Amino acid sequence: MPLSHHHIRTTVDAYLARHPHEREQLGVLLDALDRTGEDIASRSTFTGHVTCSAIVVDQLGRVLHVPHLAGGKVLAPGGHTEPTDDSLAAVALRELHEETGLPPRAVTAWSGYETVPLDIDIHGIDAHPGKGEPGHQHFDLRFPFRLHTSTGVPVVLQEDEVGGIEWRPADRLSSPALREKLLKLPLQVEPETANASALIHNDRGEYLLHLRDYFPGQIWEPGMWSLPGGGREPQDATLEHTVRRELVEEAGLDLTDLTPFGTEYAAADDGATVPIAIFAGRWNGDPRELHLTEGVMLAWFAPSDLHRLRIADTTSDLGRRHAARNPAMQSGPEPEEERLASPHGTVPNIIGVHLYLERADGTVLLGLRHPNSAFAPSTWHVLAGHCEQESAIACLIREAQEEAGLHIERQDVELVHVVHHIGKPRNPPRMGLFFRARTWRGEPKLREPDKCLRWRFWDPAALPDDLVPYTRLAIAKIRSGELYSETGWPA
Repeated sequence: MPLSHHHIRTTVDAYLARHPHEREQLGVLLDALDRTGEDIASRSTFTGHVTCSAIVVDQLGRVLHVPHLAGGKVLAPGGHTEPTDDSLAAVALRELHEETGLPPRAVTAWSGYETVPLDIDIHGIDAHPGKGEPGHQHFDLRFPFRLHTSTGVPVVLQEDEVGGIEWRPADRLSSPALREKLLKLPLQVEPETANASALIHNDRGEYLLHLRDYFPGQIWEPGMWSLPGGGREPQDATLEHTVRRELVEEAGLDLTDLTPFGTEYAAADDGATVPIAIFAGRWNGDPRELHLTEGVMLAWFAPSDLHRLRIADTTSDLGRRHAARNPAMQSGPEPEEERLASPHGTVPNIIGVHLYLERADGTVLLGLRHPNSAFAPSTWHVLAGHCEQESAIACLIREAQEEAGLHIERQDVELVHVVHHIGKPRNPPRMGLFFRARTWRGEPKLREPDKCLRWRFWDPAALPDDLVPYTRLAIAKIRSGELYSETGWPA
């Protein structure tokens, strides 16, 4: 599926955490990321779009370049994203393979840069009237890779685009910023072993941890709670492939969306530092139902409980840092036993946005929620989500793209109903905003099958029986032209 806006934003934020002084010079990229309704990964977004390059370094410290036939420029292999790319680093690897014939196995991501680029460059692209392309900007994310000493893969050039290959010394690169950063990296003959782990959280703000077997001297962190994951194997094209394979092999867990969170460093028994690429993902299932093939068990833990566990300090800190960055992560119904601080004072209300999508024939889009959903499992509901650090309309546009692949523009959105509702008396009150999209692009797709099993347009006069009650109420009110309703509150 196409790269998500969230994946790009997370990667750029991780880069700026290392290079905060570059925030001003990357202002145009940050502005593009802040604009709603723009697919910054699409090459047809001419306000500026993302490209990715592979900075491949051989054992002598030289960097791979290819002369491009169009324009005569000599550049590192790279190019536009494609819908089949599952990460930004994977874009660079695919372009490397397409332009030079070097497969992903011929290189290894540089330790510490598995998910974060070494450099981000913004440059202008001339207009191509013949292709109908105006002048625009490329936001180029440059990922460093090491060339294996043992690689014997022949170079197979993309002859219609590139005219050969060149190996340029790092100190002669045309980009001063890239040259400076690359010269600071330690040159090693062979890459370090790459590892990847998954920081899996649920809508209650808990984290999934793996209790490892107690085999001292045989396995890493014996008898300790850790993140699921493992080491890269030859068939893994990227570290995201590594962590996905490990999740399936260890627990039969296949997550639809994993985003880079950063790189952690753990100390091995011999004192060496081992880099671990961390990918964050959301899952709301019951770990007791998973088929565990390694370790003792999987279990959910809140960040406040981590200090009670036999766990590495780096793992514990990782969970707390993720929780601190995602204060609005909790989106499911709160447990009944958690009473609000005051029944009469100011109480925060959760804001949910809902898409009322009505076709010309009057049918309305509903989705069948996954049986493992924390809220309304196996029940029909409109496309919906909770506001994070964003406006309600920005949230609606983001959720429509992430959940169903629908493209909605801000000017095509109108508020058609507000429902103020509460479930059990001890649950937090919620304000549901229902927006109509007057027009949109695309047909509903299952982009998050761990949340929604099916999209279907329903006749409002024959809605399914297993429909979220407040959604049924809102649809009826929208059809009668009423803007506001309440439900669940005591009479």
